[in-house]
Amino acid sequence: MQTSAATTSSSTQVKSGPPKKGIFAASFVGTSIEWYDYYIFGTAAALVFGTLFYPEFSSVAGTLAAFGTFAVGFIARPLGAALFGHFGDRLGRKPMLVLTLVLTGGSTFLIGLLPTYAAIGVAAPLLLVVLRLIQGFGVGGEWGGAVLIATEHATPKRRAIYGSFAQFGVPMGVLTSNLAFLAVSGLPDDDFLSWGWRIPFLFSFVLVIVGFLVRSKLEDAPAFEKVKKQNKVSKVPFVELLKQHPRNLVLGSLAAIAPPAVGYTVTVYMLTYGTTEVGYERSTLLMLIMSSTILWMITIVFAALLSDRFGSKLVYAIGAFTGVVWPFPMFALVNTGEVGLAMVAFMVAAVVQGIMAGAQGGLFTEIFGVRVRYSGISIAYQIGGMIGGALTPIIATALYGAYGSSTPLALYITGLCLVSLATVVGLKVGRGSDSEAVPVND
Repeated sequence: MQTSAATTSSSTQVKSGPPKKGIFAASFVGTSIEWYDYYIFGTAAALVFGTLFYPEFSSVAGTLAAFGTFAVGFIARPLGAALFGHFGDRLGRKPMLVLTLVLTGGSTFLIGLLPTYAAIGVAAPLLLVVLRLIQGFGVGGEWGGAVLIATEHATPKRRAIYGSFAQFGVPMGVLTSNLAFLAVSGLPDDDFLSWGWRIPFLFSFVLVIVGFLVRSKLEDAPAFEKVKKQNKVSKVPFVELLKQHPRNLVLGSLAAIAPPAVGYTVTVYMLTYGTTEVGYERSTLLMLIMSSTILWMITIVFAALLSDRFGSKLVYAIGAFTGVVWPFPMFALVNTGEVGLAMVAFMVAAVVQGIMAGAQGGLFTEIFGVRVRYSGISIAYQIGGMIGGALTPIIATALYGAYGSSTPLALYITGLCLVSLATVVGLKVGRGSDSEAVPVND
């Protein structure tokens, strides 16, 4: 009778907590806002930052400098992941999610107020780099917390679909950031460069208020609360992570390269490549990217459902394989200069990203124990993002400048996805629920 009662009590605890709609709102809305903040910087780096903050450089050098500033945010992301992961594993997921939202949104708003090179000289790009570092630092702790606040409220058989709540935020951030720039892209060039580009950044202030109100109602999941009540919280999660899960940390980081490699090629680099090298209108590319995000989100749902049925590891590997084969056809279609064929290129790329995104939340939750999970999934995700996202626009620009062909670009992206495909196969996935077991040590 005691065993039965204990089981019933444990079951009740696991099922308690905020309703599914509340978890979805906290994970999806907050993540969408943070990725809106992050992606408008990428869009601005492709369209205006080279001109406004690095005007004394040549066209190619200015673009490289702007993308370099964009990449600085990725350097800060693993540091943010380690710090927020540490306190997220010790204090809880909720306070970290509120802090990352305020930090990222505040720095984004200040970028919208920043004077340009013409006004304050070299201080302008320096301040831009500082604010980008702060923005990246905040984003570093966002994804891991948003995924966990959802997946840790789910049963093992529903982890991927709950994990997809946070994954919707990435394409939604792309959609809203591009909508914001599309709204001002029709302005005369002088007005766009003078004040129009600032509006998407300043609008972040409103979004942060909305996100703060949503996330203030959050509760941590029973699995983590149980660890706290039993005084089993890790004293130094990062050290424990390195000791108990070194293999999964390395393999998870490499597996996380493919989604941003494909994603930032389309959402950031293509804005420069498509306009300057192929001849598309700026507004046309923004519309194509926005349209593809709808299919991206739909694919996430189907991939998450399949992951819960057949396993997140298998579905993620299938997504990485599509990332290996698609870059060459994608560039070939874009290079035609035909809008319809470019649409096909971006739509299939959205499917490629969606397959991996739908599986990633569930997969990463299962490869680390609850005591170090915030640190583990955050660091792995952000290291992968730094390699696949920060470097891709820079290397793609340099490769095209050196060879004048998209072939080396496609080969580079294919290689990154091949690394992810090979490493995801080696990941060790845990068994059992959070209340009963944690993933096996590496």
